[in-house]
Amino acid sequence: MAETVVLLDDVWCRLGERQVLAGVTLSVGRGEIVAVVGLSGVGKSTLLKVIAGLLPIERGQLVIFGEDTTRLSEREWNERLRWRMGFVFQGGALFDWLTVAENIAFPLLLHRDGWKDDAIRQRVNELLEAVGLEGTENLLPEQLSGGMRKRVAIARALAAQPELVLYDEPTSGLDPIMSGAINDLIRKMRDRFGVTEIVVTHDIQSALRFADRIALLHGGRIVAQAPPAEFVGLSNPTVQQFLRGEPIGPLTD
Repeated sequence: MAETVVLLDDVWCRLGERQVLAGVTLSVGRGEIVAVVGLSGVGKSTLLKVIAGLLPIERGQLVIFGEDTTRLSEREWNERLRWRMGFVFQGGALFDWLTVAENIAFPLLLHRDGWKDDAIRQRVNELLEAVGLEGTENLLPEQLSGGMRKRVAIARALAAQPELVLYDEPTSGLDPIMSGAINDLIRKMRDRFGVTEIVVTHDIQSALRFADRIALLHGGRIVAQAPPAEFVGLSNPTVQQFLRGEPIGPLTD
C-alpha cells in the first residue's frame, strides 16, 4: 500500500460566515493523481488552500507527509512542509515582468540552498523540454498563448523538485484541444518526476482523462470517490447528476 502523503480527517473550514468545508475526509497516496471535482463555488479551491496551509481549519486533522499540522506555526509550515509542495494557480499567476526562464527559476532563486547558477539553468531547460516549450525562455508572458502560460506555470511549480503538486482548475479558460494537452501533461509530469498530484476542477471530462481517483465535493464533504472507470458507474444520484450535467437533482436542490 502506498505511503499516505495527504490525509484530511473530518476537516472543517469557515470563510467569514460561510461554512465551506464541513467534514472533509480524504487521503492521497504517494504517486497518486486525485481529482477533486464539484460545482463552481463548492469549496474546491478552499480545500487546496487548506492543504497548502494557507487557510486554518476549525476542527479535524490535516496530516501532510506524516506530520500533524494542527499546531504548526507559519515558520514550521514553511520549513517542514511548503518547500516540498508546488502550486499551479488557476490563472497561472506568472510575473509579467519576468521572462519564461526567470518565472520558472523564481522558486530556485528564492530558496537558493544548493542551487548554483549552472544548476538553475539546467533545471529550467529540463522543465522547458518536459512541458514542450523549448526556445521560449526569453519570451514574456504577454507573448504566450493561454495554454503556454499554463505550461510555464506547471514548470515553475515543479522547479524546486516538490513531492506534492496542487493544481487549481488547470484547464480553466482553455479550448478543448489545449485542455486535452494540459490533462495529458498532468499525468506526464507525475510519471516523469514521481510527484503526487491533487487537482481541483469542475471539468469532469478532464478528471476522467488524467486521474487515478475522482472525489466529488458537495455540501462541504466528499460524497463519493472512486477510480474513473468505477466513478462513472456509481449509482449515487449526486454523481450521476454531475456526470450528466442535469439542472435538476440533489446537487441543485
